[in-house]
Amino acid sequence: MTQQYRITLLPGDGIGPEILAVTVEVLKVIGKQFEIQFDFQEALIGGAAIDETGEPLPEETLKCCRSCDAVLLAAIGGYKWDDLPRHQRPETGLLGLRAGLGLFANLRPATIFPQLIDASTLKREVVEGVDIMVVRELTGGIYFGLPKGIFETETGERRGVNTMAYTESEIDRIAKVAFEIARKRRNKLCSVDKANVLDVSQLWRDRVTKIAQDYPDVELSHLYVDNAAMQLIRAPKQFDTIVTGNLFGDILSDEAAMLTGSIGMLPSASLGADGPGVFEPVHGSAPDIAGQDKANPLAQVLSAAMMLRYGLNQPQAANKIEESVSQVLELGYRTGDIMSARMQQVGCRQMGEMLLKVLESGSILR
Repeated sequence: MTQQYRITLLPGDGIGPEILAVTVEVLKVIGKQFEIQFDFQEALIGGAAIDETGEPLPEETLKCCRSCDAVLLAAIGGYKWDDLPRHQRPETGLLGLRAGLGLFANLRPATIFPQLIDASTLKREVVEGVDIMVVRELTGGIYFGLPKGIFETETGERRGVNTMAYTESEIDRIAKVAFEIARKRRNKLCSVDKANVLDVSQLWRDRVTKIAQDYPDVELSHLYVDNAAMQLIRAPKQFDTIVTGNLFGDILSDEAAMLTGSIGMLPSASLGADGPGVFEPVHGSAPDIAGQDKANPLAQVLSAAMMLRYGLNQPQAANKIEESVSQVLELGYRTGDIMSARMQQVGCRQMGEMLLKVLESGSILR
């Protein structure tokens, strides 16, 4: 029986339309192979939305996203909009999308493909076998806490204020997501905070420890964020699943991404308690190469695999996409960001064509 899903596509800015076009073609092939019918609808976000409507997240886009089964987002932002007021910048649209859909859990895998070990700046023996999932709280913490802003003091001096705040319920729900993910992996969870100096982190540690009582099969550890940052570089294979707040997760997930050699290879998922999730690559819009057929579409394609796995409960289809990416890399095809000696450099479109060939053949082409 054919499963039907409505997918909202948000191409955004820069290389976004290019990498999303490749991903849509991959999903069409996967749909035929697994009896899945995708109904794609496209909407505006980021700089493209600003140019068209004056807003980084039009109400029509949010309405479209709320009515679908999953959202595929490509990339937003660019130099063109950097001088706009903060509330009008493309990134504000992304924050609004997360808040509007109630997406409180961000999943950022950092898994190194064996074919790309030498692309990492770290030694082979350090990164070989790295497989980390960072679970980042997404709608609380210092990015959303109040009060915030730049205020003038009684002396006339300006003072910038941001508030790091978490409630027990916010911590509990992200902790439960992290424990459930750890159960599906290697039953190890490391909670990262700064409880030695921050009261909000002490509450974080207290609640995560409390929730751990419901997951006796998961080994829980705690690290201060500065130590965690060091340990990710010193010995990354000690980590399986990491859970942390919004600010720390933003920083650590990017650090973990670079263990793999290229941020252009890494997907992400943002999930809520119910409703559609948003699935996007972790890299930016790369306006300097936009429209030149140089972009790496693999992180976007792998984001579609995460959509299938975590958003649509289609793990076999997700596995097929991930295997096809690995096979294309095994064949030696590389975009410029992951290029190395004795490999064949291709552009965005040709990388997509090779993925389709592997998907349709069902095996490595020689």
